[in-house]
Amino acid sequence: MYAQMVKTGVDKLQSLDEMSARERAFQERIDADKRIEPKDWMPDSYRKTLIRQISQHAHSEIVGMLPEGNWITRAPTLKRKAILMAKVQDEGGHGLYLYSAAETLGITRDQMFEALHSGRAKYSSIFNYPALTWADIGTIGWLVDGAAIMNQVPLQRCSYGPYARAMVRVCKEESFHQRQGYDSLLALSRGTDEQKRMAQDALNRWWWPSLMMFGPPDGESVHSAQSMRWKIKLFSNDELRQRFIDLSVPQAEVLGLKIPDKDLKWNDERGHYDFGEIDWSELYEVVKGNGPCNRERLSERIRAWNEGSWVRDAALAHAEKNIHRASANN
Repeated sequence: MYAQMVKTGVDKLQSLDEMSARERAFQERIDADKRIEPKDWMPDSYRKTLIRQISQHAHSEIVGMLPEGNWITRAPTLKRKAILMAKVQDEGGHGLYLYSAAETLGITRDQMFEALHSGRAKYSSIFNYPALTWADIGTIGWLVDGAAIMNQVPLQRCSYGPYARAMVRVCKEESFHQRQGYDSLLALSRGTDEQKRMAQDALNRWWWPSLMMFGPPDGESVHSAQSMRWKIKLFSNDELRQRFIDLSVPQAEVLGLKIPDKDLKWNDERGHYDFGEIDWSELYEVVKGNGPCNRERLSERIRAWNEGSWVRDAALAHAEKNIHRASANN
């Protein structure tokens, strides 16, 4: 599969003959579907690629708590409030699993946070859009978490052991989040005319950004070819995007909502839905920091980090006290 991407000129991959003996053994191990563990030798470029991807994934989970957490106090029922609280808590846990997985590669958590707060590290572009109504929360669950699942399920089989194992629990919980969002939208779509319009408006605003979550087209993706050779990624951006569209269209039909794409139609010959052109300039602007909520999201993360310093200090002091007590008892 990655060989097809090489033909597009995205990345120039080394042949086995061009690699050192150590690199060749490493690649052969990956080709044999054997997991790479933290103490195993790995190329620096493999390590750096994993740090970039896993830390970006972790940052996305933490920043993703912000638009939804803002709606906890405004949830329409106690049931919806409890579900949303549990979901936001889950996302925080996912971030912790992933930061821990990244730490096995030799980077510290403080270094990852510093990279995020300085703007050097990225997180998913989707979290730079505002959640304007309660319908947005359902749509985030259905589409955003649905797209995340599409990306993350294959990661359970990726070549790096700690990342793959962390994804097992993450994917189980994300599947619940997707069903929760869909259930919320189903209730709205069967409600009053105003509620149906609210659900349709949310779909109109989140559909295209959700498609961008899979990254740029394969021909423009800088890292994909090498990541697929290393089996960090198992499917290309365009493959995952197509799967997501094929699954989402019938779900929208059940909701009685219309996908905001005039070019969307089933193609019998391909066995997939054809869809309209994505405005990639929007994605690149958001990635560069010019999205609707980029500054707001980052400033909120920095504020929370600074205000929580006393908690971290207290936890460290408590841990040191326990170490001293254990040493004195021995």
